Amino acid sequence: MNVTIVNYNSGNISSVINSFKEVAQDKVNIEVTSDLNKIKSSDKVVLPGQGSFKSCVDALNKINGLIDTLNEFAITNKKPLLGICVGLQMFADIGYEETETKGLGWISGKVSKIDNQNGKYKLPHIGWNQINIVKDSKIFKSIENNSHMYFVHSYEFIPNNKSVIVATTDYCKNIVCSIEKENIFGTQFHPEKSEKDGLQLIKNFINL
Repeated sequence: MNVTIVNYNSGNISSVINSFKEVAQDKVNIEVTSDLNKIKSSDKVVLPGQGSFKSCVDALNKINGLIDTLNEFAITNKKPLLGICVGLQMFADIGYEETETKGLGWISGKVSKIDNQNGKYKLPHIGWNQINIVKDSKIFKSIENNSHMYFVHSYEFIPNNKSVIVATTDYCKNIVCSIEKENIFGTQFHPEKSEKDGLQLIKNFINL
């Protein structure tokens, strides 16, 4: 089986690569590339994202044909795709970081700045936070409710259809921290930085 981590120059993804390789060992081929043919032929795709919504969307657009290839992979062919952090946020129709930017439009919704209640809560939201699993998801198999995951973000994904929400975290209010829609999965937290439970989530995705 081939799992491709999309490398589109969106910041340092070495910890994502290392944790997928650690979980996969030699049983699964982990490829890190922006080669469109390799992405098309892979069994699963991981879309990481660090930095702002706009910078990540711009970086995807800079690689000719990449967005079309991702659309074909996830929407047309319905193969499993995992978005991490801004990788998840880009599933939305639109994001408001830096400037209004069009997202991939895979899951209807928007990405807005977390309301930190006039500075009562620090932004970015950095560190370990408890997650509340609100519905069964294949990627949370063997992960207990109220586990702690590692977050770094100032913006949140607000889906129009609440049925895609798998887990939330409480920071100022309930913030969506994981979604699932058919073959499309996403986490706002960083599984690659979330130790045992994060590695379990990566393993669950690889084993889908």
